[in-house]
Amino acid sequence: MRKICFLISMIVCLLAQAQSTEKLYTQGKALYDAKNYAKAFPLFQTAAQKGHKKAQYRLGLCYDKGRGVKEDDKQAFYWYGLSANQGYAKAQYQLGRCYKKGEGTTKDITKAVALFSKAAKQDNADGLYALGKCYLKGQGVAADKAMAKSLFQKAVRHKKDGKEILAKIREDAKDGDEDAKQILTLIGK
Repeated sequence: MRKICFLISMIVCLLAQAQSTEKLYTQGKALYDAKNYAKAFPLFQTAAQKGHKKAQYRLGLCYDKGRGVKEDDKQAFYWYGLSANQGYAKAQYQLGRCYKKGEGTTKDITKAVALFSKAAKQDNADGLYALGKCYLKGQGVAADKAMAKSLFQKAVRHKKDGKEILAKIREDAKDGDEDAKQILTLIGK
């Protein structure tokens, strides 16, 4: 009987902690979305330290962009990594971007492609687009225009982020980016 009571009390404690961690994240996200980064940062930090994958990702963003804290690529890489290891697609994309650009870590296109692939498999629009660029240019994978086209089309048709990605491609093309022009031609936009 004592063991059962102990187990029940442990479960109740864990659930309470999970709820409070989720509450910290939710409050932090509302502040972040309102561009009140200085107040969002400590909430994300507390939730992230308790293992909340979305808070870890957001903390990575704060360090990456210098929002609410001094910009620090190594810290961004660290927090993205913790979140990505829990399977969070947005963090997998961001960690892949870090590897591709060598931000906070050594450049490693093979690791970048692997992370973009994981994010793309979860239908993350940024991951689809980034993986498409790798296939288009033959970076970390064999060049494959058909695969690149398929990935770009999925990215720009994405129900949540597709319009934003297409707008960015068009803006880059307008600014003279040859890759963006090639992508627009490839997808017929």
